[in-house]
Amino acid sequence: MSLFRTKSVEQSIAETEEPEHRLKKNLGALDLTIFGVGVIIGAGIFVYTGLVAATNAGPAISLSFLIAGLACALAALCYAEFASTVPVAGSAYTFSYATFGELIAWVIGWDLVLEFTVGASALAAGFSGYLQNVLEGTPLEVPASLASAGDGYVNLPAVIISLLVAAVLIGGIKLSSRINQVIVAIKLAVVALVIVMGIGYINTANYSPFIPESQPTSGADGGFWKSPLITSLFGLEPAVFGIGGVIAGAAIVFFAFIGFDVVATTAEETHNPQRDVPIGILGSLAIVTVLYIAVCLVITGMQSYEDIDPDDAAPLATAFDKAGVEWIGNVISIGATIGLTVVVLILVMGQTRVAFAMARDGLLPTWLARVHPTCGTPYRITAITGVGVALLSGFVDFATLGDLVSIGTLFAFVLVSVGVLVLRRTRPDLPRAFRTPAVGVIATLSVLLCFYLMLNLIGETWVRFLIWMAIGLAVYFLYGRSHSRLGRGEYDKHTRPADSTQVVE
Repeated sequence: MSLFRTKSVEQSIAETEEPEHRLKKNLGALDLTIFGVGVIIGAGIFVYTGLVAATNAGPAISLSFLIAGLACALAALCYAEFASTVPVAGSAYTFSYATFGELIAWVIGWDLVLEFTVGASALAAGFSGYLQNVLEGTPLEVPASLASAGDGYVNLPAVIISLLVAAVLIGGIKLSSRINQVIVAIKLAVVALVIVMGIGYINTANYSPFIPESQPTSGADGGFWKSPLITSLFGLEPAVFGIGGVIAGAAIVFFAFIGFDVVATTAEETHNPQRDVPIGILGSLAIVTVLYIAVCLVITGMQSYEDIDPDDAAPLATAFDKAGVEWIGNVISIGATIGLTVVVLILVMGQTRVAFAMARDGLLPTWLARVHPTCGTPYRITAITGVGVALLSGFVDFATLGDLVSIGTLFAFVLVSVGVLVLRRTRPDLPRAFRTPAVGVIATLSVLLCFYLMLNLIGETWVRFLIWMAIGLAVYFLYGRSHSRLGRGEYDKHTRPADSTQVVE
C-alpha cells in the first residue's frame, strides 16, 4: 500500500482498450494545433494586456510575454516527449503516475483540476466582460446586478456560457473540434485586425521609456497578501515597473499561455498521438507567442501605458475607441466575445479528461469514468464540471481566478519537467517518438524558470493554492488511497496490447 506505487506505461495503455472506458479516436495534428491555438488565445491577451502594462511592465509587457512564452516552450518540450511516450488521457497526471507514484500523481491531478476548472471559470468571466461591452446601450444590455460577480449578485452570462459548452462537449469530441475550427478562424482574424490596423496608429514616443523606472510601492494595501512572495521571503522592497515589474508581469501574463497542455489530455483521442501531439503542442505555442508579442507592441504603441485603465475589461477595443476608430473596437469586442467561448470549451474539456483518468484509476468514483454509449464522451464528469465552472464564474471575480490558474499551471510544469528526467532514467527502454533535445538542460531550466515565476505571484495566491492542495490530500487519504484500482491489484492482469495504437472508430 505504498504511497508511491507506480502504474506502468503498459498498464495505462492497456486500460484504454477497456470497452466501458474507451474514447473515440477522431483527432489529427491539425485538430490538435487548432485546439492549442484556440485555447491559448483568450482572456490573457484580450484582458491582461492592459492590466499588466498599466500596473507592472509598461511597454515592456512584450518582454513579459516573451519570458512567459520561454517558460512555456521549455515545459512544452517536456510535455511533447511525455505525450508521445504515454498517449493516454490525463496529461501530467498520467505521466506522474508512471514516474513519481500514486501520491504525486494525485497531487498533480488535483492541481490540474485547479488549472482547468478555475481557468475555464476565469475565461467565462472574461467572456462576460466583452459581451457586456458589445451589448452596452442596446435593448439586450445585461443589468449590472446580473453581469458581475464582484459588483452584482451573479455573473449570469458566465453561468450560461459554462453550461452551454458542457452540453457541446457531451455531444462529441469531433463536434467540439469543428466548432473550435470556426471560432479559431474568427479569433485569428481579430488578432490580425489588431496588428494590421493598429500599426498605423502607433506613436513611437509611447515606447519611451520602454522599461519604466522601478517605483517603490508602500505595500499598505495588503502587505504580504498583496506583494510577490519573493519580496516577502527575502525582505525586498515591494516595487512595480523596472526589471522586477517585467518579471512579475511575466508571472501574471503566464495566464495567457495556459491551455497548450490541454493538447496532451487529448492524446487518447488522437489517431497517431506519437506524431500528432508534439506537433499540436509545439506548433500552437510558437504561433501564439509571435502573435502575443505583436499585439503588445501595437497596443502599447497606440497609447501611453499611463493612460491605460487597469480595470478595463476590454483594453484592445478601448485602444481603438480612443484612436477614433470605434468600428474596429466593436469588431474586436464581438470577435473576443465569440473567441472566448471556445477557450472555455477547451479548458472544460481538459478538466473532464483529467478527472476521467483519475476516476478510471479509482482515485475518484469510478462511475464518473463511464463513457456515453453513442457520443463516446465522459458525459457524467463533463456535466458535473460544467455546473462547477458555472458556479465559480458566476460568483468569483476574474482577477482572483486568474492568479490561481497561473500558480497551478506553473506547478504542473515543474512536475512534468522533473518527470521527463525520471522516466528517462527508470524506463530508457520505452519507445519515444519525440525526444526532448538536451533534456537535462531543458528540463532543469524549465523547473528553475517556472518556480521563479511562481515566487513572483502574491502571497494571497500562494495561501489559496496551499489550501486547495491540503483539501486534495484530505480527499486522497479519505477516499482515493483505499479505492485505488492499482492498490487493489486490479491492474495485475493487464498486459500491453499487441497493437496499442489501433485506431478505434
